[in-house]
Amino acid sequence: MTQIQPNARVSVRIAYEDDDVLVVEKPSRVVTMPGIGHEHDSLLNGLFATHGSRLAQLGGDRSFGLLHRLDRETSGLVIVALRQQAYEHIFQQFKQRSIAKFYWALVHKPPRTDRGVIRLAIEEVSTRVDKYTTRKMARISRSGKPALTAYRVLQNNDLAALIEARPVTGRLHQVRVHLDAIGCAILGDEWYGPRAVADAAPRLALHAHRLRFVHPMTGQPVDVRSRWPGDLKRTLTRVRLMRPDLAPESQERAHEASSDPIGQDDPTLGDGDD
Repeated sequence: MTQIQPNARVSVRIAYEDDDVLVVEKPSRVVTMPGIGHEHDSLLNGLFATHGSRLAQLGGDRSFGLLHRLDRETSGLVIVALRQQAYEHIFQQFKQRSIAKFYWALVHKPPRTDRGVIRLAIEEVSTRVDKYTTRKMARISRSGKPALTAYRVLQNNDLAALIEARPVTGRLHQVRVHLDAIGCAILGDEWYGPRAVADAAPRLALHAHRLRFVHPMTGQPVDVRSRWPGDLKRTLTRVRLMRPDLAPESQERAHEASSDPIGQDDPTLGDGDD
């Protein structure tokens, strides 16, 4: 990939920006990077329409500034570096797993415990879709790579549950596979959930709503947050749950308690579910 075509029709909402780094919000059903069938409609194509000259300087070896990806179906926050030094610094934070990523997941029922840590290895497999197409999937397997997700239940009733999840590792479809493994399939998940759950939302009800990292130049903490996505508001209303971004401050800060693994610097200290 040596040249990226700008595409101003790709929606890019900027959640945070300075001279060194961007945090942008990726819509659902938009791929992060160009690929087969999506050469011109990726998030990166949209970014090149607004920041192309700076991203081009970083080059393909540094993914044109993109520091991580989200699944096509998942919406939410993505970090983009605007300078080489910023890229290298934040890349190391990802490598050291010191960046905290938080997701909202709307699931069909609550887990057995209100909070915990899922430690289940994940293996990538290729699944044939048709005669000409294969798809990368993930599955729980002892032969897979170690994977760890901390979680807490924000709200629940007899219709659904709203979970906040923090994946510490970055395996393919990690949050989706881990929540499904503990009996909490995400609404709208056509790949891993049962059909009734897949049809319960217009798209995958998974949103990367918060990123916490150290600024590459100032050394100061950066904490960027997003709102509940507009295309899932009706789904949340239908299952009679409240928007988490409008929740009382006590709920928002609950994860800071030492007993809650999702807020710990090292969630491996929490109680496991495996």
